Amino acid sequence: MFEYRIKSLREKFLKEKLDGVLISSVSNISYLSGFTNFSALEREAYIFLGSDFAYIITDGRYTEAIKKQVPHLTVFERSHKNPTKNLFKKHQKEIKQLGIEEDNLTVTEHKTLRKHFQITKHFDVSHLRSIKTEEEIKKIEEACRIGDLAFKFILKKIIIGISEKEVAGELENFIRRKGAVVSFPPIVAFGKNSAVPHHQTGETKLTGNGEFVLLDFGAKHKDYCSDMTRTIFFGKPTNQQKEIYKTVLAAQQKAVDFINSAVKSGKEIKATDVDKVARDYIMSKGFPTIPHSLGHGIGLEVHEHPSLSLKSKETLKEGMVFSIEPGIYVPDFGSPRFAGEAGGVRIEDLFVLEKQGLRQLTDSPKRLFVI
Repeated sequence: MFEYRIKSLREKFLKEKLDGVLISSVSNISYLSGFTNFSALEREAYIFLGSDFAYIITDGRYTEAIKKQVPHLTVFERSHKNPTKNLFKKHQKEIKQLGIEEDNLTVTEHKTLRKHFQITKHFDVSHLRSIKTEEEIKKIEEACRIGDLAFKFILKKIIIGISEKEVAGELENFIRRKGAVVSFPPIVAFGKNSAVPHHQTGETKLTGNGEFVLLDFGAKHKDYCSDMTRTIFFGKPTNQQKEIYKTVLAAQQKAVDFINSAVKSGKEIKATDVDKVARDYIMSKGFPTIPHSLGHGIGLEVHEHPSLSLKSKETLKEGMVFSIEPGIYVPDFGSPRFAGEAGGVRIEDLFVLEKQGLRQLTDSPKRLFVI
């Protein structure tokens, strides 16, 4: 499998008239090597490929493990006596144009590369990860299953006086007990805080006065992520709150129906069109536009290709796994329509696009919950 990924990457960069590539992001290194012990916080490795060579560059802490686990790549052990520049010098004559991950390198790293290679050009590796294998999909499904269990668990913990941070802590501990870790710090937003799409979970406590409770979280299991959002109500919701919830749920379903209809008719599915369907529906009901994209791919990282947004140029294809997450966020506009405290609703699920259409991977109920 990993040999095939290297082969596909080589075909891709040669097609783009590049002589080689340097892979620096941890997720792409993991995807190409199968080695997942590198830290995202430290620069512990690179993958350096040419038309007839394939190196993984690292140091003595990882050399033996990589030799055993990554036989399809040649290990270059860097050290003070044998710095990475020695390898670059060895191949600089044959590599005139080098592909790099521009959005991942530091300025210092880029300057170093320019000393050895005449031209460097951005090369997007992550697109290779957008179509998942059956094995990858199964891993995401398992992460989703753990997330579903976490949602069922957390409903019993939401009581008057509990804080956002306490709820987030309960979610993290539960997911850890299930043999996974959180795929990102959970977003827990009570009341008016739910009107902020990416609210920073804080000390706000529940009072029980018909509050929005927005929960956005995921699990990471065997290196693959899940992501889901549910919005529930603590105390009896108002008619306006119910209307917002029903509109968001309907918007998500309209996006799903649009994709399934396109699959059935054999039409190309443009990600931007999917976003537009949900966005237009929400606005047709008199609510503000969605302030974020409708969805994103998921896998080794929480946010991957494809992007379901108005600016997206991507086409949805079989094997892609992505979220569909419309939202309505209402500050206190002061108008009769939006009278009362601010609040927001987001509903997010993960789907895989298959031959027959979408299959939902997250399985938590989406009915309007009142606790």
